[in-house]
Amino acid sequence: MDVRKEYLEFFKNKGHEVVSSMPLVPDDPTLLFTNAGMVQFKDVFTGAIPTPKNKTATSCQLCVRAGGKHNDLENVGYTARHHTLFEMLGNFSFGDYFKKDAIAYAWEFITINLALPKEKLWVTIHNSDDEAFELWKEHISEDRIKRFGDKDNFWSMGDTGPCGPCSEIFYDQGEENFNSEEDYLGGEGDRFLEIWNLVFMQYERDASGKTTPLPKPSIDTGMGLERVVAIKEGKFNNFDSSLFTPIINNIQNLATKELSKDNIGSFRVIADHLRAVCFMISQGILFDKEGRGYVLRRILRRAVRHGYLLGFRKPFMAKLVDTLDSIVGSHYIDIREKKEYIKEQITLEEDRFFKTIESGMSLFEEELKNTKDNFSAEVAFKLYDTFGFPLDLTQDMLRDKNLSVDIQKFDELMTKQRNKAKAAWKGSGDSLNEGDFKNLLEKYGKNEFIGHSSTTCNSKIVSLLDENFKEVNSLEIGQTGWVMLDKTPFYAQSGGQAGDIGVIEDQSHIAEVLDTKKFFDLNLSQVKVANKNLIIGEKVDGVVVNRYEVAKHHSATHLLQTALKMVLGENVAQAGSLNDASRLRFDFTYPKAMNNEQIKEVEDLVNSMIVRGIKSNIEELPIKEAKLKGAIAMFGEKYGDIVRVVDFGGVSVEFCGGTHVKNSSDIGSFYIIKESGVSAGVRRIEAVCGVAAINYTNEIIQKYEEVQNEVKNIDAALGVKKLKDQIKQLKKELEESQSSSNSAINEEVIGDTKVVVDIVKNGDIKKIVDDLKNANDKLAVLLLQAKGDKVMMVAGSKNTPVKAGDWIKHVAPIVGGGGGGRPDFAQAGGKDVSKIDQALEKALEFVKANL
Repeated sequence: MDVRKEYLEFFKNKGHEVVSSMPLVPDDPTLLFTNAGMVQFKDVFTGAIPTPKNKTATSCQLCVRAGGKHNDLENVGYTARHHTLFEMLGNFSFGDYFKKDAIAYAWEFITINLALPKEKLWVTIHNSDDEAFELWKEHISEDRIKRFGDKDNFWSMGDTGPCGPCSEIFYDQGEENFNSEEDYLGGEGDRFLEIWNLVFMQYERDASGKTTPLPKPSIDTGMGLERVVAIKEGKFNNFDSSLFTPIINNIQNLATKELSKDNIGSFRVIADHLRAVCFMISQGILFDKEGRGYVLRRILRRAVRHGYLLGFRKPFMAKLVDTLDSIVGSHYIDIREKKEYIKEQITLEEDRFFKTIESGMSLFEEELKNTKDNFSAEVAFKLYDTFGFPLDLTQDMLRDKNLSVDIQKFDELMTKQRNKAKAAWKGSGDSLNEGDFKNLLEKYGKNEFIGHSSTTCNSKIVSLLDENFKEVNSLEIGQTGWVMLDKTPFYAQSGGQAGDIGVIEDQSHIAEVLDTKKFFDLNLSQVKVANKNLIIGEKVDGVVVNRYEVAKHHSATHLLQTALKMVLGENVAQAGSLNDASRLRFDFTYPKAMNNEQIKEVEDLVNSMIVRGIKSNIEELPIKEAKLKGAIAMFGEKYGDIVRVVDFGGVSVEFCGGTHVKNSSDIGSFYIIKESGVSAGVRRIEAVCGVAAINYTNEIIQKYEEVQNEVKNIDAALGVKKLKDQIKQLKKELEESQSSSNSAINEEVIGDTKVVVDIVKNGDIKKIVDDLKNANDKLAVLLLQAKGDKVMMVAGSKNTPVKAGDWIKHVAPIVGGGGGGRPDFAQAGGKDVSKIDQALEKALEFVKANL
């Protein structure tokens, strides 16, 4: 039985709109991950946005609880029902049906569609909810309806806001299977398994704690798919169901250790974590040192550690991805489409961790020998800092030994290293003024962006905000703040495209638009007022000044991605981008640096697409139709049911809300100026086009001309080559000089005087003469050296009747030269290298005749 399909079809037949699972990365700065089915409807429940036309919905929502406030990671592998990633089935009513229908739908689906035995079902309600009690009595005997207090059966979104009683449905797994002291309804045991929670959102709670009835009571429900599938298959543990057993069987085939009651937890951890890792990567989350990427890394490394316990010593997780695809790929198409990319990213990260895990485990085991109660915080920190073991991984290993680590000391060490503790999650920044923006949205509604069709617009100033985003009546001359126009031509920064700049003006106003951003669906432009106060309600003209060059770079980015896929393979996927008027920056997944040939090929491909003059076609399509057309969705972006598709003649087809050129030829020319690494498995290309490309080429020409002048050659390359050859020769001579001072030199002793007369091939003969003089009490030395077509000659005398100057004058004419010097030192040069041997003989004759 396909429980997921059965559930969605059931509520679709009840008039509910089937809504797709929202991304795991929510558009909510207060959440690290989407952790419940109601997250995508949060603003509807709070009233921040209007109630949709269809007041009922149903979904199967992917959820992650492995970071931030909602974290089940440490329980995975130790319980029968905790998961890092799970699927939450839900049905929702936004002021439409309430308790009566919600209870009736739940009972019908459970007892008829799922065919669960009624005698195994129990219901809990809030102890004050008499209405729910009476409604449930229509379906189940009242002795199976139990009342509980706020802790178990009252739900709230937060300290304030919508709240209400809830009703939970439990399945009795049998006293014969579970009979511990905690196996009672409401206990911690597994006999009574909660399978469905119906939240009756009927009150609004204020800051004082007072509750008042909501004008439109709503329904929010959640039923865990994994639990229900296990029950339907007669399993007492989620991991024994068909959602997990194929993965566990595959792990058994790969592992060197057989599955046993002692290691079954490791098999289950790997199966669970594989699902979470694959879904997170498929939705654009990358391994990182902080935030969601850090949570992803923690999950994978925890799985690898358990794999290590099963005998794995090299990457293995990627070998399990095909099995996961066979289970979920038909419903979650991203897993199937991005399967090879997922494998690649997993293997890269696994490989990095396996390189250090051996040393880390050795350090851990060694410290265990010295541990009685608390594991050393210093060693735990070293495992983290040096070997990449997240603290919770160390704690997980210690849990098996019933040991703990001094967290306070660990935090002190972390603080000392980083100077301040880094939180695992950095919020988006919007949360600082979340309430202010939501008030604006409620007060004025969304403002209209008309910038796709025009870069100018006559608009009304709807709202003004100061630098701290507090609403004001006016912005004064010289002041910086934010403007909300009822209609705006200014594109708000998103999808990698920089926010528009320009001016807001009329006959008397001039305000410079410094940037444009989106806050909770509000398009706001940052302005600096020049010559007259801006006042709410005024009519002004908004004029964009940078759009055309930004559009060129954005369109070039689309062509670049196509070229990268053609050269490097289809596994290349966008991992981030930035497009402004002066450059583009494109981050993409690829395991190694591109070589020069690949970079040149990509650059040539983009330029070939540009010169072909490909017309762009931009249209809005239902998301399913867009995907059938082959449109690429960008990782990390969120899309509605209707998407904007930018198509350059079928060469590049992408989901995109940004601005683009009408024809690829408008881009001009395209140059890659840098290729570099961003993080493990992610590369970055920086490039220019349009006016920026012209400026780039002009700078290159200017630099080339400067090089021509420096090397004094019209052919700069030839001039540089000559310089390089000269440098090479000078380096060679220097090396010869440095290496020849200890070379053997012909010498003899006449009387009590050392005589050195020789031809030296390499080295600094002047230095050699000085060294010999310093090393001997009585010395007569003359050295000759051929330098190309010239002869160099140096003579020295110490405590002898031989005068170096006379010696040089006697010998130099033989090689066509002349020179002289002091009695103790002299040097000369000659032009005839062919007679250097004759000069040597003449030098010997002279010294022997004068000693």
